[in-house]
Amino acid sequence: MNPHVAVFLICLFLYTCPPAGLAQAAGNNKDSQDLADARSLLTAGKLDEAIMRLKPLAQRQPPVRGAAHEIGTAYYQKNEFNEAIANLKQALAEDPHDDEAVQLLGLAYHFVGRPGEAIPLLERVQSWYPSANVDASYVLGMCYVQTKDFDHARKAFAIMYDVSVDSAAAYLFTARMLLRQELGAAAEDYAHKSITIDPKLPLAHFFLGEIYLAKSNIPDAIAEFRKELAVNPGHAASYYKLADADSRLLKFEDAQKLLEQSIWLDDTSSGPYILMGKVLLKKNELELAIRTLQHALAMDPNNYIAHHLLGEVYRAQGKSEDASRELKMSDQLQTTQTPRR
Repeated sequence: MNPHVAVFLICLFLYTCPPAGLAQAAGNNKDSQDLADARSLLTAGKLDEAIMRLKPLAQRQPPVRGAAHEIGTAYYQKNEFNEAIANLKQALAEDPHDDEAVQLLGLAYHFVGRPGEAIPLLERVQSWYPSANVDASYVLGMCYVQTKDFDHARKAFAIMYDVSVDSAAAYLFTARMLLRQELGAAAEDYAHKSITIDPKLPLAHFFLGEIYLAKSNIPDAIAEFRKELAVNPGHAASYYKLADADSRLLKFEDAQKLLEQSIWLDDTSSGPYILMGKVLLKKNELELAIRTLQHALAMDPNNYIAHHLLGEVYRAQGKSEDASRELKMSDQLQTTQTPRR
């Protein structure tokens, strides 16, 4: 090759190809721009588009820092928690101090039913925000409940509600959370502990009464509702639940009086009106029962129990067409509202 041509080609190559450092900087700038564009898509709620932009960045060798975090966040927002977990773990491997990834990973483990793996992450979150992060405290408490670590659950709920961990309130809060997880025996035990600490704690006796009523332990339920009214005489729901207990004992006059007392204190709930309709039906006061149940349905139009009772009242009156309409409506509503197993 002519030496003059060779020199020309070398100069041309050097002119058209930037130095390695400049090329790397240009690549880094493009990666940063791609990451910024993906974050804009996330902010706009365009999660799938953002994930498509981010995946090539996360799959690079080495991966673009921050891409796995954003992908994990996007999958978390889509409620695709297993995908979120995989990417958030990668984000933490890149940056162990990624606080947001710690919290989201802990929450994601909770949502896929892996409380044991969620707990250490959420404990870290609670150490950062001891009283501010209510969601993390709640989920941490529920993870402890699911692993049967009830005392640590009580501590989490105490922090959540800003009460002393050994207070009566902390035991009552825990009792309520335990009952939500269908841990009735443990819930009853914690409710008793709350009353031992403070016999006048509002709603503690009411809570126990509800447990006993659900178990058809009517005498103990009545005793607890009476104790609640002794310390909390303006509690409308206690009168209502007492009326429920009396109605199960066929003490309809007593039940009606209690329901009137409940409604006078609080007329915003349909429950007492529905029970009143049932009591009036049992007492054969049919016209009053109809008006009461119609009032309940004006408050809660899709209550299948109210429709069923109204159908029963119409049937007792011999109004077969009205009865059929209401009973059919009740069946339809019950079918749509009952969760499939």
